[in-house]
Amino acid sequence: MSRTVPVPNGLPMERDAGPFDPPRRISALRDARPVSPLLFPDGHQGWLVTGHEEVRQLMADTRFSSRLDIGPLHIPYEVPGMPPVTEPSPQIPGMFITMDPPDHGRLRRKLIGAFTVKRMKTLEEHIVALAERQLDAMERLTPPVDLVKEFALPLPLLVICEMLGVPYEDRGGFQKDSATFMEKDVAIDEKMAAYNGLTTYLSDLVTRKRETPDDDLLSDLARQDDLTVDELVGIAFLLLIAGHETTVNQLGLGTFALLENPGQAAELRADPELMPDAVEEIMRYLSVADIFYRYATEDIELGGETIPEGSTVVVSLLAANRDPRRFDDPDALDVRRRARGQLGFGHGVHQCLGQQLARIEMRAGFDGLLRRFPTLRLAVPAAEVRLRTDMNIYGVHELPVTWTQPAP
Repeated sequence: MSRTVPVPNGLPMERDAGPFDPPRRISALRDARPVSPLLFPDGHQGWLVTGHEEVRQLMADTRFSSRLDIGPLHIPYEVPGMPPVTEPSPQIPGMFITMDPPDHGRLRRKLIGAFTVKRMKTLEEHIVALAERQLDAMERLTPPVDLVKEFALPLPLLVICEMLGVPYEDRGGFQKDSATFMEKDVAIDEKMAAYNGLTTYLSDLVTRKRETPDDDLLSDLARQDDLTVDELVGIAFLLLIAGHETTVNQLGLGTFALLENPGQAAELRADPELMPDAVEEIMRYLSVADIFYRYATEDIELGGETIPEGSTVVVSLLAANRDPRRFDDPDALDVRRRARGQLGFGHGVHQCLGQQLARIEMRAGFDGLLRRFPTLRLAVPAAEVRLRTDMNIYGVHELPVTWTQPAP
C-alpha cells in the first residue's frame, strides 16, 4: 500500500468523475491509502478514511467519538464567516447522533419501538398509497415537470410529517430553514438563524403536544417525563431533518441514475421482484449522506496507520461503498447485485434508525415511477441537471423530466 500519495489540502469536493461518482482524488486515495492524512484549511492535521473495511471498523469503534463537546472538530472545507475551531462545541440536548454511549443509547432506545421492522411493515401499505396519490397528481400535469418538486420531495415529507405529528401545511417554513442549515457555504450567522428558526418552531410544537398529545411519535415522546423540552426539540429536529432530507435525495438522484442507466431501469420494469436488491444497490451506488466526522479520543491503529488522539477524522461512505476490495465492478449500477454490507445507512451504534422506513419509501417510489411512467426521461441534457454539491446531503436541486402522454 502506497504512503507516497499527496496529502490533500482540504477535502476534495468537485464531482469531477461524474454526478454519481466520488471525486477522482478521493477514489485515488482510497485505492492507494484508505486511511490517509488530510490537511484541513485551518492547519489541523486530520485524517480521511475511505476504505470499506476501514470505515466499518471505525464506525464500530466508540473510541472514535461522535461528541462535539470533547474536542475541537475541524471542518475540512472553507465555511464563510467561520472562525478557526479551537474549542469544543456545546452539546445540543436530544441530538443523539452527536452523543456516545451511554447517553446515545438512553435517547435512541426511546425511539426504537417506533422504527421496528414489524411497525414499518404495518405502514407499508399506507406509504404505497401516498406514493400512488402523489403519482396521480404528477400524471395530471403537462410535462416537463420537476420530479423533485412533484414527487421526490413530497413523498418523504408527507410520511415523516404524519409519523411525527408535524402539520404538513407548515412545510414551507421549516423546509426553507432546513435547506439553509444544510447548505455548506452559507455564512455561519445565516446558518444559526435557520437553526434557531427550526428549533423555535419545534419548541412551540412539542410544548403543544405536551399539553394536548395526539396519536403521533412526538406526542408519545412528549408524554415521557424524563425528557426535557430541550431534549424533545433536539430529537424532533434530528428526526424531521434526517427523516426527509436523505430519502428525498435518494429518490431524486436515484431516478436520475436509473434514467442514465436505461438498461437497469428496464430490468426493474420487467422484474419488480428485484426492487429490494435494487434499493440496496442504489443506496450503495449513491450514498447521498456521504461525509461524517469522528474525534479520536486516544491514539488508535486503523488500516495500518496510527491516528493520534485529538485528530478530526473524516469518513466517506460513498468512497467506501465503491471500494473494489469489497464490491466487484463498484462503479457500475447493477440492480441484480447483492449489495449486502453497503454502508449507505452507516454502521455501528449510529446506524440509521429509520433505515427500514427509507427502504419502504424507496421501494414504493421507484416501483411506482417505473411502472406508471414507462417513457420517463430527462427533459434536459444530463450535464444541465443542477447537482447539490453545495449541500451536506448530496442529490439534485431539480430533475426536469418528461414522458410521452397518451393521445386524447
